[in-house]
Amino acid sequence: MEKGVEFVNTLLASFLLLCTVSLPSVPARSDDDPGPRPLRTSSLLQLDQFFPSGTHLLVTQGAIESFLAAMEGTPPDWATVYGHGHHDPDHDDRLFNLNRERDAAREGNPMLTWRIAFVWTGEVSHFDADTRSYSVAVGPELTPTSWGLVRFKPEEFPSNLRVRPDKHLADWIDGSLRRHEAVQVSIVMAGTLIPTESIIYDFSHEAEGVGLIMPVVKVEQVEVVLVKPHA
Repeated sequence: MEKGVEFVNTLLASFLLLCTVSLPSVPARSDDDPGPRPLRTSSLLQLDQFFPSGTHLLVTQGAIESFLAAMEGTPPDWATVYGHGHHDPDHDDRLFNLNRERDAAREGNPMLTWRIAFVWTGEVSHFDADTRSYSVAVGPELTPTSWGLVRFKPEEFPSNLRVRPDKHLADWIDGSLRRHEAVQVSIVMAGTLIPTESIIYDFSHEAEGVGLIMPVVKVEQVEVVLVKPHA
């Protein structure tokens, strides 16, 4: 009897091992990886259709300038803050004080709770057969304004961004990639400003003495959009 039970247990273990080896592999996906996203199509002026009502679209120079004026009042005196640049011994102190004063003045401002949307740039790259989606390379977008250069800064950004377009768009993307043509997309992110460090003032590393303004956003929604010039 014991030999019979031992034989059955051995057979069952062998069967489970065979099933484990034979199962096809499935790409792993962490809980915070939403997987491939749809590829939207829209004009910049119609992006609000993808976001909840009341979201403020800060995707044009005018909208960004109006937002900064309502939040901050007036632009910094960049020339005074910059002084003689990084070689000026008081340069860093003036920049630190500017940020500290602006943070204090911003406390309790109801605009800190606004849901805002901003744009980064992206480019569709290769097709991933395992996930049946296209990888998207992403980078920040700099917007010249009367306040200085503005670059929105997400607190966190989803890594390994991928899109799964419909068949019509997929065929168009495949044709463009075969012709070595860039497929540009807009990465539209929405969320609220970080209360304790909502806007950072700095200087551009590319242009001497040019002010850089970085609103810091806790991102709650990401949309990948193929922007149409006219819609």
